[in-house]
Amino acid sequence: MADPRGFLKVTERVIQPKRPVPIRLMDYREVVERQQNGTLRQQAGRCMDCGVPFCHNGCPLGNLIPEFNDLVYKDRMDDAAARLLSTNNFPELTGKLCPAPCESSCVLGINQPAVTIKQVEAELAEHLMDAGDFVPCPPERHTEYRVAIVGSGPAGLAAAQQLTRAGHTVAVYERDEAIGGLLRFGIPDFKLEKQIVDRRLAQMEAEGTIFRTGIEIGTDITWDALRRDYDSVIIATGASVPRDLPVPGRELNGVHHAMEFLTENNRVVAGLKEERGIDAAGKHVVILGGGDTGSDCIGTALRQGAASVTTLAIGKQPGTERSENHPWPMMPVLFEVQSSHEEGGERSYLASTVNFVSDGDPRDANNLNKVIGVTVAETEFVAGKRLPKPGTERVIKADLVLLALGFTGPEDSGLDEQVSTEFNNLGNVARDGYYMTNAESVFVAGDAGRGASLIVWAIAEGRACAAAVDKFLTGSTSLPAPVAPTDRAISII
Repeated sequence: MADPRGFLKVTERVIQPKRPVPIRLMDYREVVERQQNGTLRQQAGRCMDCGVPFCHNGCPLGNLIPEFNDLVYKDRMDDAAARLLSTNNFPELTGKLCPAPCESSCVLGINQPAVTIKQVEAELAEHLMDAGDFVPCPPERHTEYRVAIVGSGPAGLAAAQQLTRAGHTVAVYERDEAIGGLLRFGIPDFKLEKQIVDRRLAQMEAEGTIFRTGIEIGTDITWDALRRDYDSVIIATGASVPRDLPVPGRELNGVHHAMEFLTENNRVVAGLKEERGIDAAGKHVVILGGGDTGSDCIGTALRQGAASVTTLAIGKQPGTERSENHPWPMMPVLFEVQSSHEEGGERSYLASTVNFVSDGDPRDANNLNKVIGVTVAETEFVAGKRLPKPGTERVIKADLVLLALGFTGPEDSGLDEQVSTEFNNLGNVARDGYYMTNAESVFVAGDAGRGASLIVWAIAEGRACAAAVDKFLTGSTSLPAPVAPTDRAISII
C-alpha cells in the first residue's frame, strides 16, 4: 500500500455499501410518539419507592424521581410536573435528549428492566405544554445587580432563569442569529422541534431575561467592556471545538466536520438559509463516529436523500448487557439503537480510518480534489493504543465524509488575551470549587468548564453556577446548587 501522499488509486478494490437506502419521503417532525396514559401510569407504578433511591445518584439535578413517579401513578399530573420543575428548569429538553443516567442507577434495574424514568419526565413536560405556554415566574423583587451570560445553550439558559428569578437583571449574549446554541442549530428537528425551545424562551422573556443575538463577545464587544458593564459574567459557550482527524486527504473537498453539516441543515429547515452548501442528496455518505452526533448525521443525511449511509466506529461494538467494568449503579456502555439507526444505513465497528481517497492525481490541474472513498483497516490494540492493522485495508465508497468525533473544548474567543483567563490541561476554562475563573467576577458553567458532556449536566451546572454568582453578589443565596465542578454535591448557602 505504498503511497507517499496517502492517496489510493481509483483502481484499488472499493467496498460498496451493503444495502442501499430505501427511497421514501421523510420529514423533520419529531419521531418520538406520546405514550398512552395507562401505559405511563403502569410504568410509574413500577417505581419501588426505595429506601435509598439510587436514581438520585445517577441524576446530577437531584430530581425527586420516586416522588413524581408516585404522583403520576396516582394520576396527579399537575403535582408531578410541579415536583419535577422544582429541580429541573427544562424537563422538555432532558425528557427528549438526556441519555437517562438515572435509569442506569434504578434499583429495579439490578434484575429487571429499569423504570422508564426518561419517558415519564418527557410526558410530564408534554403535560405542561398541553396546558398552554409555560407560566412565567417573575421575581418578587429586583436587585441592583447585573449579570451577563455568554452562550445560550442549556447551561447558560438554566443560569439565566435562576438568576432572573432571584431578581437580578440578566442579559444572555449569543453570537448566532437566534437563541438556543446547539439546541437550535446542532440538534435536528426530528429530535427536538424548535417551537419547544421558543416556548421556553417566551416564558423567560416574560420573566425578565434579556436576549441579545448576533453579538460575539471578544470581537463585537470585548470581554473587558462586558466586565465593566456588568457585576458578574458567566461563560457558558460550550465545548464547540471539534476533534479533527489528521490523516492524508483530510483537506479534500467533501470532508467536513459533522456540526458544519448539521447546523447548516437546521438553518435551511428553519428558513434561515435558502440552499445547502453541504448536501447529501444522491451521495454515498460515510460518518466517522458512532455517538449521538453521528446518529444525528444519519437521520439528516437520509432526509436529504443520501444514496447510502455508512457509520464507522474505531472501537468494538458495545454489548447489549452490562460488562464487569460497569456494574450497577454505574452508567454502562451499551449498544444503542436510536431512531436514526432504525431508519437506515450500515454500522461498522473496529474500523480505523487510514486516509481519504482523492478523485485523481492532485498534481493534475483538472483534478477537482474531491473525496471518493475512505480507506479503512481493522482496528488492533497495541500497547493500549488503537491502531490500523496492516494488510486489512479496504476502501469504502464515499462522496461525503462527516467527522463526528466529539469535541476537544471551548473556543478561546479572546478570553486568554482580553481577560487572561486560564485553561486547564484538558483545554477547558479553569475554575475553582465555586465556578469562578482566575478572573474576579467571571464564572464558567457547562461544557466550557467541564468539557463536552450531557445536557442534564449542563442544566445542573447552570443552576449551581447561578447559586455561586448569587452568593458572590449578595453574600448569601437560597438558590439550589446540585453539583460542584468536582461532580460532588455541595451547599454554598
